[in-house]
Amino acid sequence: MFQSKTLPAVAHLLLAVQLSSLSLGDETQSRDYSPSPDERQLPLAMHSQMDERPRIRVGVTSGDLTGSDNRVLQAAVEYVAALGGGTVEIGPGEYLMHDSLHLRPSVHVVGSGQATVLKKAPGTVVNLGIDGDFGEQQVTIEDGVVFGVGQGIAIWDAAAGGFHTTVARITGKTGNTYSIDKPLMADCLISRNAKAGTLYPVISGYDLVNSSIRNLTVDGTKETNAHLNGCRGGGIFLYRGFGTRIEDCWVKNFNGDGISFQQSNDVVVQNCIVEGNTELGLHPGSGSQRPTVVNCVARDNGTDGLFLCWRVRHGKFEGNTLERNGRFGISIGHKDTDNILLKNIVRQNASNGIFFRDESLGMAAHRNEIIENTIEDNGAEPGTAAIRIRGETKDLVFKNNTIRDTRSLDAQTQTVGILIEQSVHHVALESNEIKAEKPLQDERNHN
Repeated sequence: MFQSKTLPAVAHLLLAVQLSSLSLGDETQSRDYSPSPDERQLPLAMHSQMDERPRIRVGVTSGDLTGSDNRVLQAAVEYVAALGGGTVEIGPGEYLMHDSLHLRPSVHVVGSGQATVLKKAPGTVVNLGIDGDFGEQQVTIEDGVVFGVGQGIAIWDAAAGGFHTTVARITGKTGNTYSIDKPLMADCLISRNAKAGTLYPVISGYDLVNSSIRNLTVDGTKETNAHLNGCRGGGIFLYRGFGTRIEDCWVKNFNGDGISFQQSNDVVVQNCIVEGNTELGLHPGSGSQRPTVVNCVARDNGTDGLFLCWRVRHGKFEGNTLERNGRFGISIGHKDTDNILLKNIVRQNASNGIFFRDESLGMAAHRNEIIENTIEDNGAEPGTAAIRIRGETKDLVFKNNTIRDTRSLDAQTQTVGILIEQSVHHVALESNEIKAEKPLQDERNHN
């Protein structure tokens, strides 16, 4: 009797459990995990864009990593780079740089504004004890100075300037001999006064894609450092730093250039202040194509505020202030073609406001457009031209610019508006407002 009465109940219970399991299974099956129609793999990875990427915070006394020199900053950059890229946040404080902060692809370095200061350590220069040979990865220095493993170093002689200067890191030492992480770029001979010194950019980036620096201060401490040329250094320096962005940075007091980028296409420099450096303020060069430099200030630098070096093409330079620099406000020349200079203020520079360098026809700065700029109060000596065009330059357009000297008559030095020298070809002058003793000085033979 017991079994006959309970079996139907048990069967009913089992059926209920089966139905419940079937219902749960149906709910699980209804959850659709398939990718959305707009999901795409990244161009250089086998996964789609992630909402959350690696992020690490560095601070002097608090953060994921703590410390006050270049080593803690570099450790954070390397950690994020090893994970494929992300963000390094640098908290307020002063970080003493015994070597560059070496940027890495897809790593974004973000400071805390002027409160984050990367300060170059004092530099030391010493003679080489024996020649350094091209391709060698060690140097031997004279007695009296000891460099540290991990420090940045530059090696050069009287003939090894520009790109032939080697900037590297010390990887080891035995006595007076130091190994370095890059080969020497030239023979550095003691007969040519060969030297080594702890000279390097404060921030350096080689072979980059999709990297950025934002919202920090670089102090080059020029008073305690020897000069480093702009082809291999600067407060911030890029070499083949494709697509790198430099935003909201203050670069000051470097014994050399403020911001220099070489062989680096599609670089953006925005909202930066570059001042008090001993050479060029802003230095795009060596074939850097399509640079964008906007809303920057370059002032009180030793030579030019903005120097377009060789083969700078299809660039946009807009809304910048170039003032009180030791030579030209803007210099442009060797194969620097098809750029636009728009709505810049160029004032109180020691020589010409805008200077086109003396180049042959095949290598001159053709087809540049200079539009809606203000060029005023330039020149250390009377007779200075606001704009001086040299060489066999052609097809320039000057449109809607304001050219003037606003000082009292006895203090004016920018007394020529536009100087066009003898070899220059076609130049278009359209609706420029020129207030000068001699608005246009055209030295071409029009016969």
